[in-house]
Amino acid sequence: MIREALMGELQHEAENTRKLFDAIPDDVLSYKPNDFNWSIGELAAHTAEVYSWWDSTLNQEVLEMSEYKYDKGDISSMQSIKKKLEENIANAARHLQNYPEEKLMEHWSMRSNGHELMPPMPRAQVIRGFLMNHLYHHRGELIAYLRANGKKVPGLYGPSYEEQMAAQQQTSA
Repeated sequence: MIREALMGELQHEAENTRKLFDAIPDDVLSYKPNDFNWSIGELAAHTAEVYSWWDSTLNQEVLEMSEYKYDKGDISSMQSIKKKLEENIANAARHLQNYPEEKLMEHWSMRSNGHELMPPMPRAQVIRGFLMNHLYHHRGELIAYLRANGKKVPGLYGPSYEEQMAAQQQTSA
């Protein structure tokens, strides 16, 4: 029951991530609002990478971040980033598909060089509170970056501002 709910959320939110990625043109990939933030390309690649974390969340008891190797991949085009996204979504769904329901309540934690970064908590909580919320956070950043570049943003949970304005212009015309 929990697994099916998580799978539904994974699939629904994957569609929202795809919609957002479809709105990102290559000409803004290098934009970043300041020196310390990631560029749109780096942020989109990181968002795609979050889907790869389902494997370690479901199949390891502890993720040791000092051993984690992040590879942002080719961020020169959205086509490359979308390819990575699709691979990672497919792998996340595959790992969750037949995962034993009872194991979702087993504890998982994150450490770095022996220091606890995330205390032990049920895997289902990690999926909701860390993996999914992490996606929402970074998609919000991408939306802000797109708007800072004058780009239209798709509605993810109903019409976006841009979609509402376009609809109002059509009805008043």
